[in-house]
Amino acid sequence: MSFRSLLELDARLSGQMRVAEKPGFLRNVAAFLAHSGDSWFWFAALFIFWFFSNSFWKQWEVVEFFGILGLAGVVLGIKFLVRRKRPEGEWGGIYRNTDPHSFPSGHAARSFLIAVLASFLAPPWLAAVLWVWAPLVALARVAMGVHYLSDVIAGAILGVIVALIGMQIYQPMVDWLVSLTHFPLW
Repeated sequence: MSFRSLLELDARLSGQMRVAEKPGFLRNVAAFLAHSGDSWFWFAALFIFWFFSNSFWKQWEVVEFFGILGLAGVVLGIKFLVRRKRPEGEWGGIYRNTDPHSFPSGHAARSFLIAVLASFLAPPWLAAVLWVWAPLVALARVAMGVHYLSDVIAGAILGVIVALIGMQIYQPMVDWLVSLTHFPLW
């Protein structure tokens, strides 16, 4: 199978999943889920919750915030290298105007990063909720016609990888900071 035929299959499967032009309940749910992974929403929510949280939640919020920020840089770098044009469509004008490139999906990457980090740092019930939510966000992006299926698959994989690398950096840093609190300063 050639690369061109894979892209054609990707476009055909993505088109079959599309509900953006079909009014009704499924379209409304897909639109809500597609927006629920917006970075501005997550930055605002994490910032607001910071003021009402205890130290346990603040730790999670800070890691999520910087994880999302770092991931955004990685996603944008890949998007500008690949430069794959988004599928044609009307829905999602804000995404189409501010970011015309579709590969990889930043929303899919972000939602999976959030779920992975929650698996390490949040209560199990929240991690479970986010693991259900993450693939729904990714599929909703295809259903609303702003991404191809391969965009969200690549985004999900990227989000998981960046989160796992981030945790490899984060945990030793926390251990080092804790060790400093046990060091007597004379």
